[in-house]
Amino acid sequence: MSAFHLFKLSLLLSLLPNSIIPNSQKSTGLFPPTCSRIECPTYDLIQAGNGYEIRRYNSTVWISTSPIQDISLVDATRDSFLQLFDYIQGKNEYQEHIEMTAPVITQVSPSDGPFCESSFVVSFYVPKKNQANPPPAKGLHVQKWGPAYAAVRQFSGFVSDSEVGEEAAALEASLAGSIWSAAIEKSRPDDPTSTYTVAQYNSPFEYEERVNEIWMMFDMEDEVGAL
Repeated sequence: MSAFHLFKLSLLLSLLPNSIIPNSQKSTGLFPPTCSRIECPTYDLIQAGNGYEIRRYNSTVWISTSPIQDISLVDATRDSFLQLFDYIQGKNEYQEHIEMTAPVITQVSPSDGPFCESSFVVSFYVPKKNQANPPPAKGLHVQKWGPAYAAVRQFSGFVSDSEVGEEAAALEASLAGSIWSAAIEKSRPDDPTSTYTVAQYNSPFEYEERVNEIWMMFDMEDEVGAL
Protein backbone atom coordinates (compact mmCIF):
# COMPACT_ATOMS: atom_id res chain seq x y z
CA MET A 1 0.00 0.00 0.00
CA SER A 2 1.39 3.44 -0.93
CA ALA A 3 2.19 6.00 1.75
CA PHE A 4 -0.58 8.24 0.42
CA HIS A 5 -3.24 5.54 0.68
CA LEU A 6 -1.99 4.47 4.11
CA PHE A 7 -2.25 8.07 5.32
CA LYS A 8 -5.78 8.40 3.90
CA LEU A 9 -6.81 5.14 5.52
CA SER A 10 -5.45 6.27 8.88
CA LEU A 11 -7.46 9.49 8.75
CA LEU A 12 -10.65 7.65 7.88
CA LEU A 13 -10.12 5.07 10.62
CA SER A 14 -9.81 7.85 13.17
CA LEU A 15 -13.42 8.78 12.47
CA LEU A 16 -14.86 5.29 12.96
CA PRO A 17 -17.18 4.67 15.92
CA ASN A 18 -15.41 3.66 19.11
CA SER A 19 -17.26 0.34 19.11
CA ILE A 20 -14.71 -0.71 16.50
CA ILE A 21 -11.57 0.68 18.16
CA PRO A 22 -11.25 0.65 21.97
CA ASN A 23 -11.12 3.87 23.97
CA SER A 24 -8.03 4.97 25.82
CA GLN A 25 -8.22 6.49 29.29
CA LYS A 26 -9.58 9.94 30.02
CA SER A 27 -7.31 12.95 29.78
CA THR A 28 -7.79 16.59 30.74
CA GLY A 29 -5.70 19.73 30.64
CA LEU A 30 -3.38 18.52 27.87
CA PHE A 31 -1.97 20.64 25.10
CA PRO A 32 -2.85 18.29 22.20
CA PRO A 33 0.39 16.45 21.30
CA THR A 34 -0.65 16.54 17.64
CA CYS A 35 -0.09 20.31 17.69
CA SER A 36 3.63 19.82 18.27
CA ARG A 37 3.80 18.14 14.85
CA ILE A 38 1.29 19.96 12.66
CA GLU A 39 -0.24 23.43 12.69
CA CYS A 40 -3.17 24.16 15.05
CA PRO A 41 -5.03 27.38 15.90
CA THR A 42 -3.32 29.47 18.55
CA TYR A 43 -4.96 30.71 21.73
CA ASP A 44 -4.37 32.32 25.11
CA LEU A 45 -5.49 30.47 28.24
CA ILE A 46 -7.74 32.81 30.22
CA GLN A 47 -8.73 30.47 33.05
CA ALA A 48 -8.40 26.80 33.99
CA GLY A 49 -11.42 25.72 36.03
CA ASN A 50 -12.79 22.46 37.42
CA GLY A 51 -13.47 20.44 34.27
CA TYR A 52 -13.06 23.31 31.80
CA GLU A 53 -10.72 25.85 30.27
CA ILE A 54 -11.54 29.32 29.00
CA ARG A 55 -9.51 30.20 25.90
CA ARG A 56 -9.21 33.24 23.67
CA TYR A 57 -8.53 32.10 20.13
CA ASN A 58 -6.77 34.32 17.64
CA SER A 59 -8.40 34.94 14.26
CA THR A 60 -8.83 31.71 12.31
CA VAL A 61 -9.94 30.60 8.85
CA TRP A 62 -11.79 27.35 8.17
CA ILE A 63 -12.95 25.57 5.02
CA SER A 64 -16.35 24.09 5.76
CA THR A 65 -19.01 21.80 4.35
CA SER A 66 -22.64 22.74 3.90
CA PRO A 67 -24.88 21.76 6.83
CA ILE A 68 -25.56 18.02 6.92
CA GLN A 69 -28.68 16.52 8.47
CA ASP A 70 -28.00 13.22 10.24
CA ILE A 71 -28.73 11.41 13.49
CA SER A 72 -25.02 10.54 13.92
CA LEU A 73 -22.16 12.97 14.45
CA VAL A 74 -19.69 10.16 13.77
CA ASP A 75 -21.25 9.33 10.39
CA ALA A 76 -21.64 12.97 9.37
CA THR A 77 -18.03 13.77 10.28
CA ARG A 78 -16.64 10.72 8.50
CA ASP A 79 -18.60 11.34 5.30
CA SER A 80 -17.80 15.06 5.23
CA PHE A 81 -14.13 14.55 5.94
CA LEU A 82 -13.81 12.64 2.66
CA GLN A 83 -14.76 15.87 0.89
CA LEU A 84 -12.35 17.94 2.97
CA PHE A 85 -9.52 15.44 2.46
CA ASP A 86 -10.00 15.61 -1.32
CA TYR A 87 -9.90 19.39 -1.00
CA ILE A 88 -6.48 19.47 0.70
CA GLN A 89 -5.16 16.92 -1.78
CA GLY A 90 -5.81 19.38 -4.63
CA LYS A 91 -9.49 19.00 -5.52
CA ASN A 92 -10.01 22.76 -5.48
CA GLU A 93 -10.10 25.54 -8.06
CA TYR A 94 -6.36 26.23 -7.67
CA GLN A 95 -5.45 22.52 -7.75
CA GLU A 96 -3.34 23.33 -4.71
CA HIS A 97 -2.18 20.78 -2.14
CA ILE A 98 -2.62 22.04 1.41
CA GLU A 99 -0.79 20.84 4.52
CA MET A 100 -2.71 18.79 7.07
CA THR A 101 -3.68 20.65 10.24
CA ALA A 102 -5.60 19.93 13.42
CA PRO A 103 -8.21 19.82 14.70
CA VAL A 104 -11.02 18.78 12.38
CA ILE A 105 -14.10 20.34 13.95
CA THR A 106 -17.79 19.49 13.74
CA GLN A 107 -20.24 22.26 14.65
CA VAL A 108 -23.35 20.67 16.13
CA SER A 109 -26.90 22.04 16.26
CA PRO A 110 -28.61 19.30 18.28
CA SER A 111 -32.08 17.96 17.52
CA ASP A 112 -34.98 18.13 19.95
CA GLY A 113 -35.28 14.35 20.33
CA PRO A 114 -33.10 11.23 20.48
CA PHE A 115 -34.15 9.94 17.05
CA CYS A 116 -34.34 13.27 15.20
CA GLU A 117 -31.71 14.54 12.79
CA SER A 118 -29.24 17.15 14.02
CA SER A 119 -27.38 19.59 11.81
CA PHE A 120 -23.59 19.26 11.40
CA VAL A 121 -20.99 21.45 9.70
CA VAL A 122 -17.52 19.88 9.39
CA SER A 123 -14.48 22.13 8.96
CA PHE A 124 -10.74 21.96 8.29
CA TYR A 125 -8.44 24.58 9.82
CA VAL A 126 -6.71 26.44 6.97
CA PRO A 127 -2.92 26.83 7.48
CA LYS A 128 -1.71 30.40 7.99
CA LYS A 129 0.07 30.48 4.64
CA ASN A 130 -3.24 29.81 2.85
CA GLN A 131 -5.53 31.97 4.99
CA ALA A 132 -5.24 35.14 2.91
CA ASN A 133 -6.57 33.35 -0.17
CA PRO A 134 -8.05 29.89 0.58
CA PRO A 135 -8.66 27.94 -2.63
CA PRO A 136 -12.40 27.85 -3.44
CA ALA A 137 -14.08 24.51 -4.09
CA LYS A 138 -17.53 23.32 -5.08
CA GLY A 139 -19.70 22.42 -2.09
CA LEU A 140 -17.38 24.10 0.43
CA HIS A 141 -17.30 27.59 1.90
CA VAL A 142 -14.84 29.66 3.92
CA GLN A 143 -15.51 30.68 7.54
CA LYS A 144 -13.39 33.57 8.83
CA TRP A 145 -13.51 33.90 12.61
CA GLY A 146 -12.30 37.00 14.37
CA PRO A 147 -10.79 36.63 17.85
CA ALA A 148 -13.20 34.47 19.84
CA TYR A 149 -13.61 32.97 23.29
CA ALA A 150 -14.33 29.31 23.95
CA ALA A 151 -15.23 27.26 26.99
CA VAL A 152 -13.48 23.94 26.43
CA ARG A 153 -13.74 20.45 27.90
CA GLN A 154 -11.30 17.70 26.94
CA PHE A 155 -11.99 13.99 26.69
CA SER A 156 -10.01 11.06 25.38
CA GLY A 157 -10.62 7.94 23.32
CA PHE A 158 -12.34 7.67 19.97
CA VAL A 159 -15.39 9.93 19.62
CA SER A 160 -18.78 8.23 19.87
CA ASP A 161 -22.28 9.64 19.43
CA SER A 162 -23.37 8.77 22.96
CA GLU A 163 -20.28 10.25 24.62
CA VAL A 164 -20.40 13.59 22.79
CA GLY A 165 -23.75 14.54 24.29
CA GLU A 166 -22.57 13.52 27.76
CA GLU A 167 -19.38 15.58 27.46
CA ALA A 168 -21.30 18.66 26.23
CA ALA A 169 -23.70 18.34 29.17
CA ALA A 170 -20.76 17.95 31.58
CA LEU A 171 -19.17 21.14 30.23
CA GLU A 172 -22.41 23.05 30.72
CA ALA A 173 -22.71 21.68 34.26
CA SER A 174 -19.14 22.69 35.14
CA LEU A 175 -19.85 26.25 33.97
CA ALA A 176 -23.21 26.60 35.73
CA GLY A 177 -23.59 29.85 37.64
CA SER A 178 -20.40 31.37 36.23
CA ILE A 179 -19.94 34.51 34.15
CA TRP A 180 -18.86 32.17 31.35
CA SER A 181 -22.21 30.39 31.33
CA ALA A 182 -24.04 33.71 31.15
CA ALA A 183 -21.85 34.84 28.27
CA ILE A 184 -22.52 31.63 26.33
CA GLU A 185 -26.26 32.10 26.76
CA LYS A 186 -25.98 35.70 25.52
CA SER A 187 -24.16 34.44 22.43
CA ARG A 188 -27.05 32.09 21.58
CA PRO A 189 -29.97 34.52 21.22
CA ASP A 190 -32.13 32.20 19.12
CA ASP A 191 -31.75 29.03 21.19
CA PRO A 192 -29.67 29.18 24.39
CA THR A 193 -29.49 25.38 24.67
CA SER A 194 -28.08 24.75 21.20
CA THR A 195 -24.81 24.57 19.32
CA TYR A 196 -21.41 23.36 20.36
CA THR A 197 -18.33 22.18 18.49
CA VAL A 198 -16.48 18.85 18.65
CA ALA A 199 -12.74 19.10 17.90
CA GLN A 200 -10.77 15.95 17.00
CA TYR A 201 -6.94 16.00 16.95
CA ASN A 202 -5.43 12.51 16.71
CA SER A 203 -4.60 9.82 14.19
CA PRO A 204 -6.04 6.32 14.87
CA PHE A 205 -2.57 4.95 15.61
CA GLU A 206 -2.20 7.12 18.72
CA TYR A 207 -3.58 5.30 21.77
CA GLU A 208 -1.89 7.39 24.46
CA GLU A 209 -2.84 10.97 25.30
CA ARG A 210 -5.70 11.09 22.83
CA VAL A 211 -7.31 14.52 22.96
CA ASN A 212 -10.77 15.53 21.79
CA GLU A 213 -12.58 18.68 22.89
CA ILE A 214 -16.01 20.21 23.24
CA TRP A 215 -15.99 23.94 22.42
CA MET A 216 -18.74 26.39 23.36
CA MET A 217 -17.97 29.70 21.67
CA PHE A 218 -18.90 33.12 23.02
CA ASP A 219 -18.12 36.83 22.90
CA MET A 220 -17.19 38.39 26.22
CA GLU A 221 -14.78 41.29 25.77
CA ASP A 222 -16.12 43.50 28.58
CA GLU A 223 -16.31 40.81 31.26
CA VAL A 224 -12.92 39.28 30.45
CA GLY A 225 -11.26 42.70 30.56
CA ALA A 226 -12.65 43.21 34.03
CA LEU A 227 -11.12 40.00 35.45
